[in-house]
Amino acid sequence: MESAPQHAVPVFPLPGLLLFPHAALPLHIFELRYRSMVRDALSGERMIAMALLKPGWENDYHGSPGFYPVGCLARFEDVQWLPDDCYDLKVLGLARVRFQRVVREYPYRAALLELLPQAPYAEDDPLVQLEKRALLQTLERWRAATATDPPGEAVARESDAPYETLVNTLCMLSDIGPLEKLGLLELDSVIERGRRVREIAERRLRRAEPRVQPGGEQN
Repeated sequence: MESAPQHAVPVFPLPGLLLFPHAALPLHIFELRYRSMVRDALSGERMIAMALLKPGWENDYHGSPGFYPVGCLARFEDVQWLPDDCYDLKVLGLARVRFQRVVREYPYRAALLELLPQAPYAEDDPLVQLEKRALLQTLERWRAATATDPPGEAVARESDAPYETLVNTLCMLSDIGPLEKLGLLELDSVIERGRRVREIAERRLRRAEPRVQPGGEQN
């Protein structure tokens, strides 16, 4: 995406959940104010901005709890209206954004956005291909060590999935805290983000993989 929308975009802040560019996320919308948000977005460009709520949001959830300044612009990919007037959505991350100014509070917040630049990279760059292979190898080790599918397995099975899609899906689904995920989202370099999420996966693997003792015994 080359430029941010010039108008205010509806903000959907959530606790503990972040969206990354080129990653897909299912959402169930049941609150009245956010059902209104979905209807308004459907009548326009089908876009919202996902944000991470700050600690203490529970004290003002039905008002205007604070959220972090970096989030992700998203587009509705699939919308299902349910009999109880709620919605099931699938949204796709488009770009990292910084929230500039909230211009509307009711019934939901809307804000002006600044698109955050990303360090350029080429999919056919040997360094990118090397990093992608290393990440896929880590996922294979995860499967072998835990007998479970690692986060983002469906994306990883697509060998031609773009590096950024693989990296960002793993970042979004990894079992780490929301602030650690926010730190990954704030990185301008996809390559650095990929290295960081691979290091996180490898730290967990070292705890999950059986250790071989002298004499060939495992514990």
